[in-house]
Amino acid sequence: MNEIYSIGLDFGTSSVRALVLNALSGEIICTASVEYPSGVGGVIYSDKNPYVARQEPMDYHSSMQRVINYVLGNTEEKGIAREKVTGIGIAATASTPLPVDSNLAPLSFNELYKNNINAKAWLWKDHSSHKEADRITRIANEIKPEYVKQSGGYYSSEWFFSKILHCKNIDKRVFDAAYTWLELSDYIPSVLCGITDNSLVKRNICAAGHKKMFAEKWGGLPAAEFLNAVDPQLALLRKKLFSRAYDITHVSGYLCPEWAEKTGLQEGIPVAVGSIDAHVGAIGAGIEHGTLVKIIGTSTCDILLHPISEDDFEIPGVAGIAAHSVIPGYWGIEAGQSAVGDIFDWYVTKVLNKNKNYHMVLTEKARNLTVGESGLISLDWNNGNRCILQNPNLTGLILGQTLRTEDYEIYRALIEATAFGAKVIIDRLRDYSVKIAKVINCGGISKKNDLLMQIYADVMGLPMHIAPNEETVSLGAAIIGAYTAGKMKSFHSIEDVQSIVCKEPIFVYSPIRDNHLKYSGLYKIYKKLYNGFGEKSGNCMAHLMSNLLQAKANAL
Repeated sequence: MNEIYSIGLDFGTSSVRALVLNALSGEIICTASVEYPSGVGGVIYSDKNPYVARQEPMDYHSSMQRVINYVLGNTEEKGIAREKVTGIGIAATASTPLPVDSNLAPLSFNELYKNNINAKAWLWKDHSSHKEADRITRIANEIKPEYVKQSGGYYSSEWFFSKILHCKNIDKRVFDAAYTWLELSDYIPSVLCGITDNSLVKRNICAAGHKKMFAEKWGGLPAAEFLNAVDPQLALLRKKLFSRAYDITHVSGYLCPEWAEKTGLQEGIPVAVGSIDAHVGAIGAGIEHGTLVKIIGTSTCDILLHPISEDDFEIPGVAGIAAHSVIPGYWGIEAGQSAVGDIFDWYVTKVLNKNKNYHMVLTEKARNLTVGESGLISLDWNNGNRCILQNPNLTGLILGQTLRTEDYEIYRALIEATAFGAKVIIDRLRDYSVKIAKVINCGGISKKNDLLMQIYADVMGLPMHIAPNEETVSLGAAIIGAYTAGKMKSFHSIEDVQSIVCKEPIFVYSPIRDNHLKYSGLYKIYKKLYNGFGEKSGNCMAHLMSNLLQAKANAL
């Protein structure tokens, strides 16, 4: 037999993607994508608060059913029956928590809360809880610094407890109505398995370790005493959360009759424990020790492995380090930038008021510029700084404009800014002896914009490898699903599946020496701006961005 078919599901920011894989041959049988119907690009925003980003939980159900049936229908057309798919893997954005009732149904399914934005899923890029994040950070550093030691001494507004505390502070009715909160990457496996008992949900170690301050060495979640110091209501909620977390080699449960009927998949096939999309994408891209996988999309996420040789491993300013969070046996390192593709889209659609096709127009014009020709330099903080400064209140900057500045010059400066921001992260990782022998880039931008990838190679002085498959997240999820279906029979580890499925990069952008030398000079200017406007710098400019945000808040 040369067949183990699995399906990988990727719940992204705007859509859910599915991929069917034959793990024994490495062949990708079929892929499909279905967009979420609600909001703008699947995201529900608020006119009153620009930091709000929510999603409609019902979209997860309807889009998942559609995409599974679509991809399996195409699979059947290729002569492969649905019943041959014997494993399911799941990836999702994080931290994207949902308030649920005692049967694990989202509160927004209840008529009382269906129109309440706070009863919906709090999407990863929701930054409305920055004050709560600051409180958690301050108290942790005062009484339990170990809780934030592996996230650079900082707890983010993007993460689980910040969002729940913010809900409590702005909408006590929703907070009180929620029996508990589930991470999206835990909710979806529970739905597919028909789990309605909170005690039976297997929470994934990836989201727990990176977003919830979970670690085995202090007994799991932060202690009740610490959460009580933050807010007594969090300490009470802790009892309804979890005490154990599982890596991706575990089974979350088995496909329930309801979803077997909805999809035509076999009832009872294993559903793997879920995980965070970027980490799963790194698996699909072929991550191993020494490889940095850079996932470039609306934001970027950098994923690396570091061998577990001791209980503690920290890198100041790096957003997350957690044991076994990517592949068991390694520290999973997560870094990245809060906005990359979003910055380019903002400039094209909001500032220039053009459609998305104008990206290519700007790219072709920007291609003809030499390094430094525009006289511009920019800071890539339009959605804050995730690493190394870890400050969501930092904002963007474009320096050097004149009355002759062209739109494509600004566009190139924005690309260069994201490259400089990426180099800051790589420099910090290397300062702490993290091995980086190879960079694999994935995500739509890495394949669509060759100018961006060449600039990245030139700025960082490193070859930029391009992953052969655009759907690395759904592929990674299918790899996990395949391991779940074939473990101990055909596969003994996730790496066994990777060795068959993950192909060599399709293209490599090599740094141009002369460009790299010129960018090294511009990078020094970037670092002066970076340190000058960074909140932690102590420079006289450090609070200007915060002052502007405060002025904006006072005016509203």
